[in-house]
Amino acid sequence: MADNKLYDILGVSRTASDGEIKKQYRKLAKEFHPDKNPEAGDKFKEISYAYEILSDPKKRSTYDKVGLKGMQEGAHDGFGADDMFSHIFGGGLFGSMFGGGGGGMRRKQRSEDTIHPLKVTLEDMYNGKTSKLQLSKNVICATCGGKGSKSGHTEKCHTCNGCGLKVTYRQIAPGMTQQMQTRCPQCQGEGEIIKEKDRCPTCRGKKVCNETKIIEVHIDKGMRENQKIFFRGEGDQQPDVEPGDVVIILQQKPHERFQRNDDDLHVKHTISLTEALCGFTFVLHHLDGRDILIRQPAGEVIKPGDVKAVIGEGMPHYKNPFEKGNLYVTFEIKFPESHFTNETNLKALETLLPPRTPFVMPEGDHVEEVNLEDFDPSDRGSHSGARGEAYASDDEDQMHGSGIQCAHQ
Repeated sequence: MADNKLYDILGVSRTASDGEIKKQYRKLAKEFHPDKNPEAGDKFKEISYAYEILSDPKKRSTYDKVGLKGMQEGAHDGFGADDMFSHIFGGGLFGSMFGGGGGGMRRKQRSEDTIHPLKVTLEDMYNGKTSKLQLSKNVICATCGGKGSKSGHTEKCHTCNGCGLKVTYRQIAPGMTQQMQTRCPQCQGEGEIIKEKDRCPTCRGKKVCNETKIIEVHIDKGMRENQKIFFRGEGDQQPDVEPGDVVIILQQKPHERFQRNDDDLHVKHTISLTEALCGFTFVLHHLDGRDILIRQPAGEVIKPGDVKAVIGEGMPHYKNPFEKGNLYVTFEIKFPESHFTNETNLKALETLLPPRTPFVMPEGDHVEEVNLEDFDPSDRGSHSGARGEAYASDDEDQMHGSGIQCAHQ
């Protein structure tokens, strides 16, 4: 049988035109508007919902084909009933339109996830680790079973009629109203009220108690910065609400030696000029405690900023720890101090190094010889200031000279 419930709510036939539907909606909206009829809040919601569907050609076509139940059971033409009902009325209307017998048709509300950052070292991410974390969360009160009262009974809030929301309407144009929802101030959004004498002595009517729990966080090899670890259903509990998750977000502490880039590791190492020219050997203490020997043979010159790779000594791959990235070593050269040896040794050293570029003096007398001095940025201002003072003095003498001549005139 065809589902005519929405047409019946507006009091129009299934073949009614868009104009007839709009006209009938305006008539009923005026009659059952909460400002004129405070007791007709639910009726006004039904009218508004029926108009929302039937005034939209696409939604009306879907409703005509599958009815309300078909819309509830699945998504059609790009929208689903659960999402649509929740968007318009917070999901509370559909059950009332079916007499509260929706069974498992409405999606169960879910509490928010609990986010917790966890600081870890690069060694933890390289080797793996299990950390114990103490969390505080709300759990259903064991004394009252989440009822909040000794007797197990509660009273429906008369202010919000048990929905936990206070609905207000504002007219924005003739025949058009805007619906606004706020948390009910009387029941604080609970939808029910517990008498003071009947409150549970353990939770004081809150239905939940605070509990401290220790969870073990397993940090697998190769995990990365900001990676999330989920503990499903371990979030705060509330009556008739699906608990959220506890989400651990890894935050890596800065490392004094290594830098990470995806699955690769980077390290800087300083060598002497002699090592850069004649080869070197050094030991690097790795993140897993191993000492690895790195050797550069003589004759292969290392220049400042050169990068060398050690294949397969980077970070373990996540979920595949036997495969690793690479280790990259960036070299810095420490040069000797000035006058580190005598002139005789320098001449002997020059014979061992590649020959310098020959110098040829340009012909003519236009070449002016200058001196190279050490540059100190902190002395730059004083040098320019001294020159400025010198020029100022010359100008000053000229000014005084001019002034004296004028005076004698």
